[in-house]
Amino acid sequence: MSQRAFSESGFRATCLFLMSGLALSSAASAVTLTTESKLDKTQAGYYRLKVGSVDVTALSDGTLGFEAIEQLTNVKPGEAEKLLDRAYVKSPVEASMNAFLIHLGDRMILVDAGTGGLLGPKLFKLPDSLKNAGYSPGQITDILVTHVHPDHTGGLTVGGEKVFPNAIVHMDRRELAYWTDKSAEEKAPEPTRSFFKTVEPTVGPYIASGSVKTFDGETQLFPGLRSIPGYGHTPGQSYYVLESEGERMIFWGDIIHVPDIQFYNPDITIKFDVDSTAAAARRKRDFADAAKNRTLVAMPHMYFPGVGHVAKEGNHYRWLPLPYVNDAKPVVSESKRSQ
Repeated sequence: MSQRAFSESGFRATCLFLMSGLALSSAASAVTLTTESKLDKTQAGYYRLKVGSVDVTALSDGTLGFEAIEQLTNVKPGEAEKLLDRAYVKSPVEASMNAFLIHLGDRMILVDAGTGGLLGPKLFKLPDSLKNAGYSPGQITDILVTHVHPDHTGGLTVGGEKVFPNAIVHMDRRELAYWTDKSAEEKAPEPTRSFFKTVEPTVGPYIASGSVKTFDGETQLFPGLRSIPGYGHTPGQSYYVLESEGERMIFWGDIIHVPDIQFYNPDITIKFDVDSTAAAARRKRDFADAAKNRTLVAMPHMYFPGVGHVAKEGNHYRWLPLPYVNDAKPVVSESKRSQ
């Protein structure tokens, strides 16, 4: 796709295309989103780190405000408001949309693909974040999908064209089977039913070109990188485990949506869960395991860059962001050396 496709005019034309196909309206109508931006200039949108010898880059697709409280389930009256106030946060909550780039040997592997044009004009920053980090969509060789929700696969295609023309899309076979099952769509309650309408325009072109590859549960995908089941939020949600030189990092899918609420009370669920009971059980199990083993984790909806650790405090959990590091030695040009 040409760079013009990511221009402002191209973006607006894309939105009109998606709206005519009902993809944008279906995704956006599932949740109340804010329309006003808090900033008038974008952030850098990327953060670099290493896992052993492997370069990993957190990429921001942007943030958007959404009325979180109205989306929560299994929550006591007033509980969500108290937990947000405890964190000095008000609804609408500013939700991060994060993706992660893994530079593994000669492969450039993206974990999730952002929203594209499906959730309004404040997002779709992933291509710019990728460019600012020094890469282009054409360099991406593989995309590891945690799950097929529009904020994770919406960025695969824009205007009916692939954003990542050279990439193979990987996902659990259960996930693909669910989201391409018409009978499952008919049975699904909202907002899940609306999400089915976004699958064909986003994942469809990769399926049609034979660029989707499925795996079954825990699978070694590449040297040092494997999938593990994260089933619950969706039937085939997957996590990805990166290991290098004795270090390990797990890329979680939608284990949380509202950090200031669900860390303190992991039993609180959200309407986006296909199976809320299984999602809550998965969250508690994974939180406990990550806290016990001090596992480094990356999350798509944790405040950017979304990388850190989970700590247990009594019956609750706390997020420990990875300390900020900016210690690379600056590159000095020859002209500056001679001055």
